[in-house]
Amino acid sequence: MLRVVLVLLVFCVLLIRQANSHEESGEWSCESDSEIRVQAEFGPGLITLDGHADDWKDMDGFEFSLLPALDPDAENEYRGGKMTVKALHDGRDVFFMVQVDGDYAYSKGDNNKCPSVALMFQIGEDATYHSMGGCKEGVDSCTNKTCKGHEVDILHFSIGNAIPGRLYGGNPIDNRVGNGGDRFGHLVDLYAWTPHCRYLDGIGSSANDSSGQNDWKGAWWHSSFNVHSGFVEEDSPYASDGQKGTFYFEFSRPLRTMDRLQQDVQFTIGGSSKMSVAFWYPVDGKPWHGSGHYSVSCDWVPLDISLGSSVLTMARPRSSVSAASVFALLLSVISLCASVFIGYWVVKPHSVQFTPMENL
Repeated sequence: MLRVVLVLLVFCVLLIRQANSHEESGEWSCESDSEIRVQAEFGPGLITLDGHADDWKDMDGFEFSLLPALDPDAENEYRGGKMTVKALHDGRDVFFMVQVDGDYAYSKGDNNKCPSVALMFQIGEDATYHSMGGCKEGVDSCTNKTCKGHEVDILHFSIGNAIPGRLYGGNPIDNRVGNGGDRFGHLVDLYAWTPHCRYLDGIGSSANDSSGQNDWKGAWWHSSFNVHSGFVEEDSPYASDGQKGTFYFEFSRPLRTMDRLQQDVQFTIGGSSKMSVAFWYPVDGKPWHGSGHYSVSCDWVPLDISLGSSVLTMARPRSSVSAASVFALLLSVISLCASVFIGYWVVKPHSVQFTPMENL
């Protein structure tokens, strides 16, 4: 009997260990590269938001290895290749290009069998990269008051219903409803305090606010496509699965938004923000799950919004002799000459030749 009890105890311990292996244990530790930075240079009129990378070819980016977000072990690095992140701003909008090496994979209508990408930004000063803001409150108690200071801003693009090269994100229909959704292409604008307290802009844990908007726009592409005139939905799946190449995800958003709910990050020219980038991929054709994403770092990555060159050009120094002054001077000289001539003609003696009467 005792032997049976011991066997059952050992079996229970093994089950508990197996269950705990799917949860994070102990304190989160991270050794990130302090030299990593994403620089958004100033460049007006350079970017067309279409998912193509041609506009970005002369711009520098930062190349990242992609490690699992929950267990950033180099042994589990994304096998498809690297991710390159580039950024630019034109004084009004900020643009991002996310390039990820990877074999083409697409399953229409099934987001989890297609690649997906997300950008996350710190809003609140206490918001941590780890645990998506790091608020300690549970699902039933996380609110904008109990989790104040832990807000993060998230863009998430799942391409299962998105046509390559077409624009998705904020649209009049969803913005009229007053939230950060996108019913057409699932390029959504969210905020969060923790992974379990994550909502579309304008939607809250207790009440909704109709002022929420989706301020992002974006498109995607893959280098294996041989059509550049434009796809339509009937062209799906647009290419054959397994083709070697690179995925391109291109996004833009105003530097400043109309947000008054602390749900959007606000960028400042000459300032710095904190960001991260996540990537989901159907490895071996298997659907990905929400927590099974790769990340560029185990901590925030600084994003610098460069001052760049001023778009204002200095006015040329005014000439001391303007055209109007020259014309006035010329008119004055002509007037003076005319006055002298008339005066001379009036005052000069006019001699009249004498003619005798008999010659008349």
